[in-house]
Amino acid sequence: MTVMPADLTGIDVRAEIERLRKERNAVILAHYYQKPEIQDLADFVGDSLELSRKAAETDADVIAFCGVKFMADTAKILSPEKIVVLPDMDAGCSLEDSCPPEKFKAFREAHPDHIALTYINCSTEVKALSDVIVTSSSAETILQQIPKDQPIIFGPDRHLGGYLSRKFDRPMLLWPGVCIVHEAFSETELLKLKAKHPDAPIAAHPECPPTIVDHADYVGSTSGILKYANEIEGDTLIVATEPHIIHQMERALPNKTFIGAPGADGNCNCNICPYMALNTLEKLYLALRDLQPRIEMDEDLRLAAKKSLDKMLEMASSTVGKGDLGAR
Repeated sequence: MTVMPADLTGIDVRAEIERLRKERNAVILAHYYQKPEIQDLADFVGDSLELSRKAAETDADVIAFCGVKFMADTAKILSPEKIVVLPDMDAGCSLEDSCPPEKFKAFREAHPDHIALTYINCSTEVKALSDVIVTSSSAETILQQIPKDQPIIFGPDRHLGGYLSRKFDRPMLLWPGVCIVHEAFSETELLKLKAKHPDAPIAAHPECPPTIVDHADYVGSTSGILKYANEIEGDTLIVATEPHIIHQMERALPNKTFIGAPGADGNCNCNICPYMALNTLEKLYLALRDLQPRIEMDEDLRLAAKKSLDKMLEMASSTVGKGDLGAR
């Protein structure tokens, strides 16, 4: 349930967050797609893999997760003894919504010889039905450790799965889910933008459809795109992912110019994640104050889901094929 607005008149929300962070022994984790004001006060900003590791490693008593629900659920799976709060429980994910557990279970049962390599953008129930979880920054490393004769189901993101299948010549059964944010980019508008900035490379997230990815000079996770921004020789980069990541780029590289790839209307407004946008400083303050909304889950379900996450963390640390999805 969404946190209802509260009368915060006269309250210095930022100061109160700082006070409660210390009082609660809390750590604030924020995804790169969060609003800049949340990124700026977080203890750690990262992508799904980085945040998963931080959730597992933290010695805080409280994890305030500024992201979407499947990320907070992942923190609870890995740190059951911690209190995990999410500023807005309605901060969901279109990929998670596209993959109902009962349908995924039936799909798996129809293909018993396949293993389920599942993107982290899914529910706890789907994680429990999976063999290995992957993130966009760990998928390459993990995929290269799976025998080539092993049939694979990949879900719920058909674009990420399709990209991996094409790049590594690995046939996969793809679940038909998509991210509504990355689906919104327009090939026509991207080419218009490229014509205006012919020397600017394009960096794209693999959740983008092939019509965008095929024009990219680099395809990778949010953390990989940040690294690529630092490595480019020119001073301009076109970025095809949720535009709030540009905040971190501008902080780290103030002498470079970053342009968000446009949507069908010629701008980036349609590419702001509506779920990530539900989290606000005011809701973060209330979550730390009240320790609500709190992530809770059945212990048997948690343990079942933890197996596929533990496998991800183990395989992602391997030196085999280590790296992001990489330059094209």
